[in-house]
Amino acid sequence: MSKIRKQYSNPSIVSNIETRNLLELKSKTGNIYETIAVLSKRANQINTATKAELHNTLSDFSNLNDNLEEFYENKEQIEISRAYEKLPNAALLSIHELSNNSLMFRKNEANDLFN
Repeated sequence: MSKIRKQYSNPSIVSNIETRNLLELKSKTGNIYETIAVLSKRANQINTATKAELHNTLSDFSNLNDNLEEFYENKEQIEISRAYEKLPNAALLSIHELSNNSLMFRKNEANDLFN
């Protein structure tokens, strides 16, 4: 099993819609907009890493003589793709990381225009 699938196949992360306490999320950064920015940046990092790992895994199955006219169904590729589809949404993963204090972030005070 790959690194990302091992890390994020946690059954405690519910992939259903769940109401979040905004005050709890806001308490981590002090500002709800900063929290949203942090969560979105982390979700983009997770998406990028997952996509790169999926492409690396699927590239093992690619054929050098692939033609557009010839398409063969590979069951291993389909199973790998389905396993990645079952992973929770990256936004949910970033919220889970923030809630468990496993997400590290810092403010860049030099570029802060409002203070």
